[in-house]
Amino acid sequence: MAYGTPATVALDSLDIAFTPHPYAHDPAATEYGVEAATAIGIGTEQVFKTLMTVVDEELIVAVVPVSGTLDLKALAAVLHAKKAAMADPLVAQRRTGYVIGGISPIGQKTAHRTVIDETVDLFDTVYVSGGKRGFDIELAPKDLVRATEATVAAIARTH
Repeated sequence: MAYGTPATVALDSLDIAFTPHPYAHDPAATEYGVEAATAIGIGTEQVFKTLMTVVDEELIVAVVPVSGTLDLKALAAVLHAKKAAMADPLVAQRRTGYVIGGISPIGQKTAHRTVIDETVDLFDTVYVSGGKRGFDIELAPKDLVRATEATVAAIARTH
């Protein structure tokens, strides 16, 4: 069990291969995904951020590239819902068991429906938070989808 976060434990239990990427987190950093991409030395389009949203009263995990932003209307449309909004960060921390800047889509304390942006399929591997600040995991897109039981759809806008 590399690094022993709930995310790595979940991947190990599913027998999903991943590569750990620890890096020195700067406590002053606020753009966690950009920090991870820079530290690991890859483009921000290959690093995916995990966002907690509220879609028609249900907490939903949205996973989009760091290089873009979440399109809340597209997310609602994918889920055949009326509206979507960002969840309160404290609720996100409580429900996932992770801290802001370290929320992984994998191994959350409470399982949530997950939607991953379709650009995930553009890469052989992608990077997501490993469950704490300063720690990303690299894995195949199909494995990320399997580990999160996600729907893949167009939910991101590029900057």
